[in-house]
Amino acid sequence: MSGGALAQAILAVHLGVIAFNVLGLAAIPLGAALGWRWVRVRWWRLAHLASWAVVAVQAVLGRACFLTLWQDELTGAQAHPPLIERWVENAIYWPLPIWAFAAIYLALFALVAAMWWLVPVWRGA
Repeated sequence: MSGGALAQAILAVHLGVIAFNVLGLAAIPLGAALGWRWVRVRWWRLAHLASWAVVAVQAVLGRACFLTLWQDELTGAQAHPPLIERWVENAIYWPLPIWAFAAIYLALFALVAAMWWLVPVWRGA
């Protein structure tokens, strides 16, 4: 696999992680209200909490996401990425200082952790 193809694969994985994290934030309280059993499954909730923990810890340590770093290393200074790739990158890479990301990610991690009590996981699930 070439560097460019690997960078695109990393971008796709990154998008999947972002979708998992963000959609999970909405799915847990919505699912609790609508009686969706899967939002109370322990392994799914642990994966969601762990994923947010990794994001928050990286930001608190002043580091960009390791997926972002890997992708940047593989692409270097690509002058003109394809149009769709530019749209995706503009949607997920915001020009904010790391402290802003740390504050946002810590708040979201706290919300995910609080949902363990607000929408409890089923025992044995």
